[in-house]
Amino acid sequence: MHDRIRPQPGILDITLYQGGKAAIDGRPDAVKLSSNENPFGPGERAIEAYRRAGHALHRYPSTDHAALRAAIASTYGLDPARIICGVGSDEIITFLCQAYAGRGDEVLYSQHGFLMYRISALAVGATAVTAPERDRSTDVDAMIAAMTARTRLVFVANPNNPTGTMLSRAEVTRLADALPPAALLVLDGAYAEYVEGYDGGASLVDARDNVLMTRTFSKIHGLGGLRIGWGYGPGHVIDVLNRIRGPFNLSTTQLEVAEAALGDTEHLDRSARENARLRAWLQRALTDLGVKCDRSHANFVLARFETEAEAEACNAHLLSEGLIVRQVGSYGLPEALRITVGDEPACRRVVHAIAQFRGER
Repeated sequence: MHDRIRPQPGILDITLYQGGKAAIDGRPDAVKLSSNENPFGPGERAIEAYRRAGHALHRYPSTDHAALRAAIASTYGLDPARIICGVGSDEIITFLCQAYAGRGDEVLYSQHGFLMYRISALAVGATAVTAPERDRSTDVDAMIAAMTARTRLVFVANPNNPTGTMLSRAEVTRLADALPPAALLVLDGAYAEYVEGYDGGASLVDARDNVLMTRTFSKIHGLGGLRIGWGYGPGHVIDVLNRIRGPFNLSTTQLEVAEAALGDTEHLDRSARENARLRAWLQRALTDLGVKCDRSHANFVLARFETEAEAEACNAHLLSEGLIVRQVGSYGLPEALRITVGDEPACRRVVHAIAQFRGER
């Protein structure tokens, strides 16, 4: 570190985020199952909107995102004035920490929660606090016990990444009821579309003035490469976040493609239906091989091995077979591998490779 030019406290405590491995040297046929991407990619409507957007690259985008906010509101039955759009839901998380946390404040999340909660908290000098989980699921009692008068933000991913587990509405409500007076509950719904009948927490947001939810176009919409997310919350919070949001944080391309993706219900229905079918098959197949996995509510399965060494050996075997999954030691789960639910050939291929690995031991 430079002896005079120094960053703000907390920043050097951040461990650089490492995304899922994307390629294997010498294996052009490698299958990527490490980043929870939609194996079917974006829908045709989104692709066509992307092509059209290329004709207006010289124009500045909308600063208020009105068209996209209106489309989101229409799709989900929300108030467009209480929606904010960002560069992935990650940017909404960053805005929340910038606006509501700082030195002397605490940001709370569960033991195996999304890494960006800690990164965004430390970036503003706040203290990152973790609460232990129970059977790899958010433990509401432990979260409540970890709250203090200094707690400003409480993050809950529901379903959670990387475990795939999920809290019931009753448990989320109980957590909201216990919030300290100056705290906000943030429900991270990146995988909400994979849960049938789940509103991502919107009804809870509407009923309270201290709950906000985030969503993304990166998962079921297949737009991870464009980085588009949004949040829905109380008017007083959205007003604050918009004051620190850059006026041109989303490009015209992002805005128009996201709007088109919302209308492609056929693509969304197919993606959700196939994910549910193949997720169930993958979980059963892994269990039959003696690999433990909790019931997942997302588009991935957390495969748990007996030891860290066994997980590392299995990962090495999968790589040798051209299969890329995600090691999750950085999430405190070194004995596990997170496997994205791919298309049917990919799912069968990964199960076959794990069966080979188990048979060789």
